[in-house]
Amino acid sequence: MKKQNTFIVAAAVTAAVIAAFWLLLVAPGYTGNEINLTRGVTSQSMMSYQMHMILLWICVVIGVLVFSAMFISIVLHRKSRGHQAAQFTHSTKAEIVWTVIPVIILVVMAVPATKALVNMEVAPETEMTVKITGFQWRWKYEYIEDGIQFISSLDADSNAARRVDSGTDPVNVDNYLLDVDKPLVIPANTKIKFLITADDVIHSWWVPALGWKRDAVPGFINEAWTEVMEPGVYRGQCAELCGKDHGFMPIVLNVLPKADYQAWVAEQNEEVAHEQAETERLWTLDELMDRGAGVYAAQCATCHQADGQGLAPAFPALAGSGVTNGPLDANIEVILHGRTGTAMPAWGSMLSDSDIAATLTYTRNAFGNETGDVVQPQTITRIKNG
Repeated sequence: MKKQNTFIVAAAVTAAVIAAFWLLLVAPGYTGNEINLTRGVTSQSMMSYQMHMILLWICVVIGVLVFSAMFISIVLHRKSRGHQAAQFTHSTKAEIVWTVIPVIILVVMAVPATKALVNMEVAPETEMTVKITGFQWRWKYEYIEDGIQFISSLDADSNAARRVDSGTDPVNVDNYLLDVDKPLVIPANTKIKFLITADDVIHSWWVPALGWKRDAVPGFINEAWTEVMEPGVYRGQCAELCGKDHGFMPIVLNVLPKADYQAWVAEQNEEVAHEQAETERLWTLDELMDRGAGVYAAQCATCHQADGQGLAPAFPALAGSGVTNGPLDANIEVILHGRTGTAMPAWGSMLSDSDIAATLTYTRNAFGNETGDVVQPQTITRIKNG
């Protein structure tokens, strides 16, 4: 009778362990309070999730069997019941069994795991290609087939709220530090190849919902691919410690139905044509100052600060600077080509000629600087074309 009760208790304990695993790791997935691995929205992420769940339950079964056997043995063969410890050094049969069985389990697990890794690493025939370049601290996206390119930076609200004594409570900012001014837009149900690199230091492009991440290494191109099944907005971050503003380098992926994506591409092409027309006309000082203020807030204020006072010694002040108040040609050279050995990037390949002209006009006539210079986009175009 006692032996029967002991087995009942052991069975109850085993059932409780299984129920606990279910409640903590599986059931929450149906309520949105999941603490398990992210399911994701791609075939790769789902394959990883399924592998994870299979291996998890294998581990659960092994754990339940081992601990159940251990607890039953402890209870039924304890000294108080008159049992004496066996006097032996080893059992060849037991050693063979507990060696062979784990090896078989590992071999069985290796087959689907290898398939998942091959699927993740070997890109199928893709339909479009996007080049991603990491900069301190922003991303540049280039659509190879469509001829579209732009810079994606931390959105203005988050950038303002993150500053010391900003007067803005980050709690009141939607998606604080996880939103950008221009998201990467791709079509759903489309196989897409990503070419990932960096211009300055090592970054890492990571959107958890895709099920993978890739390092962005200067001078080297890493490849990845994806096919997002569900339209929606998916967020990520740089996953490499890339400098002082590493925490302010988010990624936003906007996945659209194919028809909506084609409409977006048409809009971008119209903007490119409009930008070209804007480059060819003469701008007023007020127009340049207004546009320059916006570009400065989005791209420059991170380092040089909103008031132009900088953060010495790494990020020099622009207020009263010998560069912003010195010869215009030298100032243009710094903006276009950057400065070797510093965090100053070469903006010539990232910003439009109109944005560069506006920013130069703004910085040379703001923060107490009064050069009176009006830099036209045509001037930047002429210098860039040599």
